[in-house]
Amino acid sequence: MAVPSLVLGIGGGTGAGKTTIARRITEGVDSVSVVPLDNYYRERSGVPVEERREINYDHPDAFDWPLVREQLSALCEGRPIEMPQYDFTVHNRTDETVRVEPGEVVVVEGILALYDDDLGGMLDLRLYVETDADVRILRRIRRDVVERGRDLEGVIDQYLSTVKPMHEQFVRPTKAEADLVIPEGANETAVDLLRERVRGVVGSDPPEPFSE
Repeated sequence: MAVPSLVLGIGGGTGAGKTTIARRITEGVDSVSVVPLDNYYRERSGVPVEERREINYDHPDAFDWPLVREQLSALCEGRPIEMPQYDFTVHNRTDETVRVEPGEVVVVEGILALYDDDLGGMLDLRLYVETDADVRILRRIRRDVVERGRDLEGVIDQYLSTVKPMHEQFVRPTKAEADLVIPEGANETAVDLLRERVRGVVGSDPPEPFSE
């Protein structure tokens, strides 16, 4: 099985537009493997649900980094993985996994996609999506209330108590690790540039670094 031609990391704050960027810049690629960090929160079956609700899920310690590294390494070597699935209503993994085959392009996306040094060493291109905080919190509210069934007051409390301070302490500093910062979320200029870059390297040599 062939190894991927390009491995991308896409980081940035909650609601910044990372998933949208990942989808749009890989348009036209025959096969894309997406590794969302949200699937890799640590397994906590031994922790009562009440205690799970109080965990700071925006802190780096909330993630199972050894598993992320192991599975990304497998995809980079052309081997399929069994990706864990996460249930946000109970704050824990489910018993099911999803088989992910290595694609021409592999994308790791999440708030801390650029945080781990070992993970960063596996990435060919590191992107940081920067979006206004007001836009990000509105997107977060819509996602958590509508898609994940949480109450509005709880979402706001979580944002103020953990999401915002963790963004300042851990997420924003990873901007310095990026090869390219994408301003204003999925802006057309950046999307077009990156889409052409991705298409240009699929089936060819790894990309040269972006020039300053």
